Amino acid sequence: MGLKIIQSYDSNFVLEPDAKALLFGLLTGESFLQQIALQLQCSRIEFAELLFQPVPYSSNTPKGMPAEFEQYHESIDFAIVNVPPNFMFQAKIFKPSRLCAVYRLFKN
Repeated sequence: MGLKIIQSYDSNFVLEPDAKALLFGLLTGESFLQQIALQLQCSRIEFAELLFQPVPYSSNTPKGMPAEFEQYHESIDFAIVNVPPNFMFQAKIFKPSRLCAVYRLFKN
């Protein structure tokens, strides 16, 4: 069985307003923010209200994310976090099946 090379991938998605509001609430919950800040060894973090769907690795997307989000991956002021599956389930988001969230880091 060989590897299938994907030339292009549509990473666009739209969340229902209620699902988006619930998901954003979960992603900004105080205990979740503290847990992520502790893991990232920073004083606090702030949800940048940016979500993206991971994409297959390719020559156009070497980091597995849409190109417009690579700036956050390369920045020391931001972190990209996988949205926990239980958050996706609680918000009743099944498509896309995976999302990543962008957080701003505060080190002081």
